[in-house]
Amino acid sequence: MRASTHDGAERRTPSTSPAPGSGTAGGLLLAVVAAASFGLSGALARGLLDSGWSVGAAVFVRIGLGALVLAVPASLTMRGRWSPLRPQAARLVVKVLVFGVVAVAGVQFAFFQAVARLPVGVAILVEYTSPVAVVGWFWLRHRQRPGPLTVAGGLLAAVGLLLVLDLTGVSTPDPVGLAWALVAMVAVTAYFVMPSSGDDGLPPLALAAAGLLVGSVALAAAGLAGWVPFAVATASVTYAAGTAPWWVVVLALGLMTSALSYGTGVAATRRLGARLASFVALTEVLAAMLWAWVLVAELPTAWQAVGGASVLAGVVVVKLGEPTASGPPAAAGTPR
Repeated sequence: MRASTHDGAERRTPSTSPAPGSGTAGGLLLAVVAAASFGLSGALARGLLDSGWSVGAAVFVRIGLGALVLAVPASLTMRGRWSPLRPQAARLVVKVLVFGVVAVAGVQFAFFQAVARLPVGVAILVEYTSPVAVVGWFWLRHRQRPGPLTVAGGLLAAVGLLLVLDLTGVSTPDPVGLAWALVAMVAVTAYFVMPSSGDDGLPPLALAAAGLLVGSVALAAAGLAGWVPFAVATASVTYAAGTAPWWVVVLALGLMTSALSYGTGVAATRRLGARLASFVALTEVLAAMLWAWVLVAELPTAWQAVGGASVLAGVVVVKLGEPTASGPPAAAGTPR
């Protein structure tokens, strides 16, 4: 899952202000590309899972391919930076390990487990309540009392979530899938409250690539130990729009929803700043619902559509209530 906002961040770098001289129009285009590619992951994964792939295998190929593609550009961003980073090597190692295990492997594994049991739109909307959970964490843990606008946004998102879940209707979601979606939301929240201000000098793209590598290694180790089932299938993958060879879907999952989404998300945030980029990232929810409609013929009910709009409006209001120069920083790409 943008991890929130994915992604997940879901999408989103530790930078809090735009790079000097950067173009807003180009940044907006990159942010939309990132949101569209992140949003594609749920629908693509649903077809792969239905064809016989396990969640562990699908997540592994997604983040593993993403790590391979980002390895070269991430290495280039580290040129000349190794020596200044040595004094804080231990802290950076811990940061990368937590990012990789929690914000990459953990979020994506939980989100794909949810997608296997829930409509894609429901799963991503549950995960996208993470900004509200972040506010709650800072209130409980650091006594940072939210303002009236933030509280109103949280209530609006909560009401919307109840409508999305349709707890009293005929489309009541699978409880196991809902639990996995909540796990993804908690994992995204955990990443947002990590100390990731970016003052350690680690380039965001390097953090994203290292996190993808750590996440893929962690999943591979869990698979070898028998903790996470690994199953693959070579049958064609069927979608509402047609069928595709399994390897085409795997490449799209790794290249488009991992490497492309993280790369464009990082570049967009460098140009727009974390605050504006996080607003644009809300389009990932709309993109996920659109891809789910095109690829797996999933459409929300009328009440769920109203609830989805309420969740998004609530998150926007929460973000409007945040202090401009404080609060948890945005993530390096959607952690989903």
